[in-house]
Amino acid sequence: MRYFKYISLLFLSLNVISLSFAQISPGPLAKAHAHLEGIANCTQCHTIGKAVTNKKCLDCHKEIQSLVTQKRGFHISASVKNKNCVECHNDHHGEKFDMIRFDQKKFDHNATGYKLEGAHSKIECKDCHKPSNIKDNNIKKRIDTFLGLQRNCKSCHKDYHQNTLGDKCASCHNLTKFRPANGFDHNKSKFKLKGAHQQQECIECHKKSTKNGVEYQAFNGLNFSSCVSCHKDVHNGKFGINCLKCHNENSFKQPNLANGSFNHNATDYPLTGKHIGVDCKLCHKGNSFTNPINFTQCKNCHKDFHNGDFVKNGVSPDCKECHTLENPFTFTTYTIDKHIKSDFQLDGSHVATACISCHKSEEKWKFKFSENNCVDCHKDVHIGKISEQYYPKNDCKKCHSTELWSRISFDHTATGWKLEGKHATATCKDCHFKKDDKTQVVTQKFKGLTNQCVQCHDNIHGTQFETNGVTNCIECHKSSINWQTNNFDHSKTKFPLDGKHVSLTCNACHKDVQLINNKETRIYKLNKLRCIDCHS
Repeated sequence: MRYFKYISLLFLSLNVISLSFAQISPGPLAKAHAHLEGIANCTQCHTIGKAVTNKKCLDCHKEIQSLVTQKRGFHISASVKNKNCVECHNDHHGEKFDMIRFDQKKFDHNATGYKLEGAHSKIECKDCHKPSNIKDNNIKKRIDTFLGLQRNCKSCHKDYHQNTLGDKCASCHNLTKFRPANGFDHNKSKFKLKGAHQQQECIECHKKSTKNGVEYQAFNGLNFSSCVSCHKDVHNGKFGINCLKCHNENSFKQPNLANGSFNHNATDYPLTGKHIGVDCKLCHKGNSFTNPINFTQCKNCHKDFHNGDFVKNGVSPDCKECHTLENPFTFTTYTIDKHIKSDFQLDGSHVATACISCHKSEEKWKFKFSENNCVDCHKDVHIGKISEQYYPKNDCKKCHSTELWSRISFDHTATGWKLEGKHATATCKDCHFKKDDKTQVVTQKFKGLTNQCVQCHDNIHGTQFETNGVTNCIECHKSSINWQTNNFDHSKTKFPLDGKHVSLTCNACHKDVQLINNKETRIYKLNKLRCIDCHS
């Protein structure tokens, strides 16, 4: 009997233990947590008497804890930040249960803090999230993990430059395409591209080779101390290695006479002024530099631009009597002092006007004029537009001066409309000239203007504030100073403002709009005087 009693107690104890274990472990753990099976390991994840805590999870998953501490990655995003780990990664659903589940095609990668742009937006997740791109060996051992990637380009991409250009790939390349390196500015390097160098392909100077068994193109450490570092010296060192003494970077075949080895000053005709830098072939025809040239007069080489207009007593003066080689041919030694002694004295802006502006208004140069009125040279844009009272005999000087054409000296008070406030700073064109938006035709109007605001300004209120068919804007707006509604007194309306209404902006109550002249216009006459009209 005692034996059977012990057997019964043992059987009962085993049943209690079995029932207790069933209550503690609702199901087998996933494969990743399989090593935690057994009642002795429950407290590895669970706190006695409490649910699974984030602290327990992060004590084990230190790589996630590290990212959270650094405020990086998906687990600090708004969609995850305030959640418990078990809401997304619960267990006890069997060995084959996938604890990391989400739709990769719909996943918002921006939530990780690394926005996918350019070519990155078109690739599959597995193209980046693979063991070869993970540096941490503990993370690399995991299957299908999305952790462990770094944000620098070299952590995923092979360094074509083999550590010769640093780690800032984005300073030259973009995320759309590796080639060409559109971000690179050669002028910020130690060798700035000039002349013909600007037209060369990169490969012409940066040759491809093999380094460490792979293709390599050198962009650093090149020798460019002299031209012969890259170019063959066709003179075989006879003239040294400073090629720029005779040549320039625009063309090897274009000699640099200004700094060249050939001294033209040793000839009978030293080069001065604009002759310096002229292509040798323009003077030395037939590729010969030894044939004699008659340089006693300019016209021996140059065409008489004035076609004999200055011939006196059968003799044409030489160009150098009015022109020099030091300045462009349009420059003349006929000075302002000489011009003042002529029939037309230069003053104001005329002093700074180039000769060609007045003396070549037609195809041929002209130096003699029968009249010297403004309208003889300048187009009169005001013909028939301004009353004779203010523009007698089309005399431009009534308003303008030669000092500055845009500076108007007209006294607007004489018209009966004194300019004040903002009007005082407006230009004549602001009020009297108007451009049609469709045809771009500019029209001007000086006659028949009224002093009504709507004459020049759009009436955005329509007929809301009309009195006898006229809208008087200054009843509300202080138009001559600014467009603020300083003159409007709400206490004179049907709805005087008091309490909280006083501090509200107009738009807070006047929200309704309607179309007037195809433009949205705010309605101010609401006829809403009850609280329930605005407050629900």
